[in-house]
Amino acid sequence: MIKNLFFIAIVGGIITCACSKISSRKQDEARIERRVDSVLKLMTLEEKIGQLTLFTSDYDVTGPTLRENYKEDIKAGKVGAIFNAYGVDYVRQLQRMAVEETRLGIPLIFGYDVIHGHRTIFPISLGESASWDTAMVRKAAQIAAIEATAEGLNWTFAPMVDIARDPRWGRISEGAGEDVFLGKCMAEARVKGFQGRRLDDPKTLVACAKHFAAYGAAQAGRDYHTVDISERTLREVYLPPFKAAVDAGVGTFMTSFNETAGVPSTGNRFLLTDVLRNEWGFKGFVVTDYTSINEMVAHGFAKNEKEAGELAINAGVDMDMQGAVYYNYLKKSIEEGKVSMATVDEAVRRILRIKFKLGLFDNPYLYCDNNREKYEVMTQEHLDFARNMARKSIVLLKNEKQILPLSKEIKTLAVIGPLADNRRELLGSWSAAGNWTQAITILEGIRNAVSSSTKILYARGCNIHDDTTLYIAEAVNKSRQADAVILVIGEAHWMSGEAASRSDLGLPGVQQQLADAIMAVGKPVIAVLLSGRPLTITKLSEQTTALLAAWFPGTMAGPAVADVIFGDYNPSAKLPVTFPRNVGQIPIYYCMKNTGRPMDPDNKYTSKYLDIPNTPLFPFGFGLSYTSFEYSDLQLSQTILKASDTLQVRVKVKNTGKYSGEETVQMYVRDLVGSVTRPVKELKGFKKVYLNPGEEQVVAFKLTARDLSFWDIHMNFTHEPGEFKVFVGGDSEHCLEMGFVLE
Repeated sequence: MIKNLFFIAIVGGIITCACSKISSRKQDEARIERRVDSVLKLMTLEEKIGQLTLFTSDYDVTGPTLRENYKEDIKAGKVGAIFNAYGVDYVRQLQRMAVEETRLGIPLIFGYDVIHGHRTIFPISLGESASWDTAMVRKAAQIAAIEATAEGLNWTFAPMVDIARDPRWGRISEGAGEDVFLGKCMAEARVKGFQGRRLDDPKTLVACAKHFAAYGAAQAGRDYHTVDISERTLREVYLPPFKAAVDAGVGTFMTSFNETAGVPSTGNRFLLTDVLRNEWGFKGFVVTDYTSINEMVAHGFAKNEKEAGELAINAGVDMDMQGAVYYNYLKKSIEEGKVSMATVDEAVRRILRIKFKLGLFDNPYLYCDNNREKYEVMTQEHLDFARNMARKSIVLLKNEKQILPLSKEIKTLAVIGPLADNRRELLGSWSAAGNWTQAITILEGIRNAVSSSTKILYARGCNIHDDTTLYIAEAVNKSRQADAVILVIGEAHWMSGEAASRSDLGLPGVQQQLADAIMAVGKPVIAVLLSGRPLTITKLSEQTTALLAAWFPGTMAGPAVADVIFGDYNPSAKLPVTFPRNVGQIPIYYCMKNTGRPMDPDNKYTSKYLDIPNTPLFPFGFGLSYTSFEYSDLQLSQTILKASDTLQVRVKVKNTGKYSGEETVQMYVRDLVGSVTRPVKELKGFKKVYLNPGEEQVVAFKLTARDLSFWDIHMNFTHEPGEFKVFVGGDSEHCLEMGFVLE
């Protein structure tokens, strides 16, 4: 049976190869379209519905399992893709069922949540984004693709490009944080890293931009909750990273669980057809999130699952993940005229197109190479990169009296905390096929870094999230014997990620009580914070001598943290998200809008709190170094611009400290008056520069009218004449500034 399909597909794809390289891509696309059409013409309705159906295997579980006989469905041609199945032998077994035991032998796509690494686990995506290093992030995605495809996968449910401004929402850990510009850059980097230059390269896999759309704006930071925002906010804040993914060539999209303006995303034709396909020209396919078609009944948007399926496919959803709604009801919906065959055919065409691009029709076992599985997973090169990625993601938030870097010759060092000698928590949420037993603990990293004469004293101090205080006394005793203390505290891995919203963002359990007891000893304390989100650590930040935000650093956590603590690496990361002082400030983000009554400390009747400042604990873009950087001589090429002009922005940056280091130079803009109100600052560019002590460099940016455009009062994306300010500095609060006018 497979031979018949290959013959037809090949005949449909015969072309003359006497064309130039310039037109080869168009010829490839035309060839694929002919092959897609040739297959589509042979398919029965049941086989078409099968292509629109995605089921999980029982190899791994990431939600409720509704179909346990998925293997029989594969043999019957009733499923077009499988997820949560990896490993070459297992994938080959399932693929063989599809291509050798069905009438047409259409190959399966194999998907998985490869979010921040596959076997070699990198920092969580929020941590990677703290590096502000798009080349590194792209490389991390590329390595993840190499390892995932070596184990039979060819589709990842990543990148998550949701803008998230509420750290109570656990899935903030999976994205790039609060900023639109940084989010766009990271979306592009991850898509290109996963997909490479060609999808039929067996070391690349097709990416999936998720969750479309505005999932990060869930009310109260509660996962799966309602979103209610204006179209202007949707277009200015939440859609741009998805557009960046489309421009980068992303092959698939995933719908979000939430509703927006009363319409669940999985049934939202405005999002899936009007914007995604008609405005942006997206040619790939759209898959639901896990059972999100079914959930439109609970939303109150559909009276039953059959109607939900009709709403979904007519809105633009091509593939149903796990819900079996198309599987159970789509044929009847077509017979009743509720769904047209043309709609079904177009959805099938989009899915077949991706399968052809992946090279699966030419070789269904392209991703089933046992040698690759043996030699291309968790290589030393990948582990070395993971170490570098992790240390580039660690943000130095405080370094009082320049306590860091510590000397490796320190006489006695106490390492305290429930996360110090803990492997399980280092990988964070969505760690794919990562094996936490292979992670290197922070205690191990420290022991391997210090001199042989250094005495290491370890105590757990407390557990992560219970109320046990029995271990605090031992931790205090060992801290008294030490010259300095490294306190490793934070969240458990399951406390962030999907279905992990928190109303209290303080340190879990009795960890703050442990910190209080350690601080009372009076020794220098370096706190290492592991978390999947910003935590409310105002007291801890005041107590400690030094503070590092290490996120969940991944497989090579221990060596990476030790590299930073002992100065083998000078920290350069910057926060991709604001740290609030307490939960009452949320949402708090740097690019908020002003009010008619801006905060005035001398006037009660202005926009402020009675009990805390308006300002964050740590602002967006903030991050210290072991050296210092001086900004000076901000210059604009002109102060009056025409719409056709390009503004050159230049600033001098000098390393005025004792260490070589890397600085992320950030440029922000403010539109002072608009037809609709504008944010107080918006990131419009950033560049990383490496400077030796005493070295100075001029950093240049460009601004055009396009960069200054927004959705105006009439919902047109355009620029408006007026006054602007440009800010350049090392974070969103501490900047040089100058003004200019756009005519």
